[in-house]
Amino acid sequence: MFPTKNLISPQIVLPTAVVASLGFLVAYVLLGLLGITVSGESEEAIGYASRWCERISDSIFREPVNALSNLGFIVSGLLMIVVLSRDAQKNYRLNQFHGLTPLAILYAGATIFLGPGSMLMHGTHTSWGGWVDNLSMVMYILIPWLINIKEMGQWTLRRFFTIYTVIVLVYAIVRWFFGSRLGINLDMFGLSIGLWVISEVLFRFWSQKFRFIAGFIGFGVAAVFGIMPSEIFSDIGKYWWVILFWIPCILSTSAPTKKRNYNWFLAGMTTYLLAFVIWLQGNPNSPYCNPDSLIQLHGIWHLMTAFSTWCFFKFLRSERDLMI
Repeated sequence: MFPTKNLISPQIVLPTAVVASLGFLVAYVLLGLLGITVSGESEEAIGYASRWCERISDSIFREPVNALSNLGFIVSGLLMIVVLSRDAQKNYRLNQFHGLTPLAILYAGATIFLGPGSMLMHGTHTSWGGWVDNLSMVMYILIPWLINIKEMGQWTLRRFFTIYTVIVLVYAIVRWFFGSRLGINLDMFGLSIGLWVISEVLFRFWSQKFRFIAGFIGFGVAAVFGIMPSEIFSDIGKYWWVILFWIPCILSTSAPTKKRNYNWFLAGMTTYLLAFVIWLQGNPNSPYCNPDSLIQLHGIWHLMTAFSTWCFFKFLRSERDLMI
């Protein structure tokens, strides 16, 4: 336990987060009622089942359940800020995820932004809404694996935020002009899941020898999500991005000086994978699809993955100094 001087005041962060969240919801409703966010771009699809199963309505929320279920992310992120604010009020910090530290605020803020991002996609059915949705996902998933590399690469906090900001800005621009695969068949969100798992295993079992082989873990992650090694090596031109599995290995030059309790990590990953199974069934071709039901599988996916963000928050808070 050590003092948390120079941290942002909880009297500023929590009210700002609440006002920003409520402000978004109010703005969405007002702009929707004015017909600005829900333009004629999606009107031809009204009455049909969306690609996420729910029937498309003519309301300001084109998919009401799938849109509003994203409130789970906002709630999760706000709860994180409440916990971090209490840390600051108690004037102690056990690690970089105790108290209102820059990294903790970034993680909580990115979690909150997942809600508006996905809500804009499901609520407006516009291409720009899809862009914001995808950007919010990438902004979140970059954080954990860059934190791992920060620790093992001995980056300063400024270097971390500089690299994070550059990646986000470049991705946002390229994604806007070239689409979801960036014109080079690269799924940044999917790749980052692999980089997170690789860097997390490397964080736990770091050694100079393991650095050379840890990248192969990425093939296992890809297989879990349906991309088998045989498929990858039969069309390496399409799956060229597997070489990026070695980014954490190259940059993680030093053994971590921290240790973590992996119970919450396993809980988060288990929740996410179960949610992914549900996500696969949330489409019009699934026998479990009921477009007019108030229980939508994709909405359940949102709530479960919101819970997984909380699990990963608890996991990062478990970090302690490694006694050597």
